[in-house]
Amino acid sequence: MLEMRPDCEGCGADLPAEAPGAFICSFECTFCAHCAEALDDRCPNCSGELMDRPSRSMALQDKFPAGTLRRFKG
Repeated sequence: MLEMRPDCEGCGADLPAEAPGAFICSFECTFCAHCAEALDDRCPNCSGELMDRPSRSMALQDKFPAGTLRRFKG
């Protein structure tokens, strides 16, 4: 199950689990669409490809909650 990190590591933008627009690498590093585009879809942490993160429906978030630890380093 994906951790569904709540924010962009690049700029700190909120990335709710139920919303589209988040991009992840195979290590689940998470970036918003703007930062992913600026990074040419390459993770600055591991050089992996950034891909669209699937969304998680609100109905499933009670049983499978999204992560709460924010990763913005700015």
